[in-house]
Amino acid sequence: MIALIRFQIDGYLRSMRFLPSLITTLLLVLLVFGQWPSGPDPVKLATGTYGDAAAFMVPLSAWTTRSLLDTQPTVQRWLTMLAVPRSAVAGLLAALVASGAVSLLLFAAPLLQALTVGVPLETTVAAVFLAALACVAGTALGAWTSRAIIPGAGTSLLALLCALTATLLLGLGRLNFLAIPYLDWIKAAHDGPSALRASLPGVMLHLGLWCAVVVSGYLVALHRRNIPT
Repeated sequence: MIALIRFQIDGYLRSMRFLPSLITTLLLVLLVFGQWPSGPDPVKLATGTYGDAAAFMVPLSAWTTRSLLDTQPTVQRWLTMLAVPRSAVAGLLAALVASGAVSLLLFAAPLLQALTVGVPLETTVAAVFLAALACVAGTALGAWTSRAIIPGAGTSLLALLCALTATLLLGLGRLNFLAIPYLDWIKAAHDGPSALRASLPGVMLHLGLWCAVVVSGYLVALHRRNIPT
């Protein structure tokens, strides 16, 4: 399992497929999170960047996951599935490692700003847990648009964009339980440290259940596919 994870990450790095995610992350850090919190309430502004960063982590992680899982050629991926029964789990873990690295780079700027202006430690810990679950959610979403599920490159990219849009728009209506609760944690983060900590249990429960259902569905769908694509 560990050897397969290292193999997939190594292939991802050697193929340079990490560059789009890396460049996008650096641009976000410079353009969105480059401005230092100031004004009458810098603590509140710095807390708000935690929510923004967690929201950006979802599409970044999804894109990173799709790129990593599609690195292997189709025949090699199929042989790997035959040789390693839990190759699907290994692929998800490898994608989570890659997504976590990108998310950590993105989270570094808000974290430094928050620690500098004096955001309470409890709020920072809560934001770290939120960011970790956001990374998992993005990984799960990206896995559903990999070549193992959707063979066509153009179709899978369109599916990824549609899925990301749907997970946002569903949060505006009665089907908000199907959505990733971006709006809930962004609003709470921009309301200040206390609001973020108070909303965290409900947000994390929602996000955790969403991730569990999506990951389980992906593993079942991949297991049932018995024809290489």
